[in-house]
Amino acid sequence: MTDEQAQPADEAGLFIYGIVPSDVEPTPDAEGVGNPPGEVTVIRHGDVAALVSDVGLEEPMGRPADLTAYQTLLDGTAAVAPVLPVRFGTVVTGPDAVQDLLKAHHDQFATALDEFEDRLQYTVHGRFDEEEMIGDFLAENRSAAALADQVRGRPETESREQRIRLGEMISQGVELRREAENRALIDALTPYAVAQVPRPPSSELDAMNVAFLVATDDEEEFVRVLEEFAEQRRDLIRMRLLGPLAPYDFVSAHQLVE
Repeated sequence: MTDEQAQPADEAGLFIYGIVPSDVEPTPDAEGVGNPPGEVTVIRHGDVAALVSDVGLEEPMGRPADLTAYQTLLDGTAAVAPVLPVRFGTVVTGPDAVQDLLKAHHDQFATALDEFEDRLQYTVHGRFDEEEMIGDFLAENRSAAALADQVRGRPETESREQRIRLGEMISQGVELRREAENRALIDALTPYAVAQVPRPPSSELDAMNVAFLVATDDEEEFVRVLEEFAEQRRDLIRMRLLGPLAPYDFVSAHQLVE
C-alpha cells in the first residue's frame, strides 16, 4: 500500500443516526456512540437534517453501549419529533457527504417525515409458558398425549424415536398456536394502529412478536386494549410492551434512497 493509499488510524468520520426536520435540536446531554461518546450535532439542508456525531473511521462499532446510545437518541427524538432511523453503523467521511445525501433525497425525506408526524412504534412481544403450552397441547391432541404416555418413565435410549416424534408434534403445535396468537393480536389492535409488521420469532417459545405504528392520539386506547388482551392470556403467555420507540420497523433512510 502506498502512502497515498494509507489511511491514518485517527481519521474521523460522521456516524449518522437519523433524518429529522430541520428545526430539531439535540439536547445538551445527548450522547453518541464511541468511547468516549461523541457529541451529537445536526447538519441541515432545506427542511431536513441529519443527527450525527464524530467517530473514528478505524473505531469498531457494535458494542452494547453503542447500540444503546443509538436507540436512546432515536427514541428520545421520536418522542418530540418525527425521525427516520438510519441503519445502525452508517458512517460517512464528513459533512459534505451528509449534505450530498440530504440534497439528493430532500423531497423523499421531507415527505416521509410528514407521514410519521405524531406516530410512534410499539413492539408487542409474548412468550409461552412452556409447561402451560405443552399441557394445553397434550390436552387437545390425543395422538401426542398417547405418545407422551408411552415415553413417560422410559429411558431415553429406549424411547428415542418416540421422543423425537413427540418433540416434532409439540414444535408444530407451538408454531400453529403462534400463528393464531399473532393473528388475534393484530386483529385486536389494528383498529388502534396505523400499520403493523409481524416480526420473526426470537425463540421457539415465542407466542407473538409484532411491531405497531400508533398515532399519538390513539396511544392510550392502544395500551388499554393490549392490557385486556394480555390479561385474557396471562396464564399461558408472558407479554411485554416495548415503546414508545422510533419507527425502526416501518422506515429506514436507507430504504428511501435505494
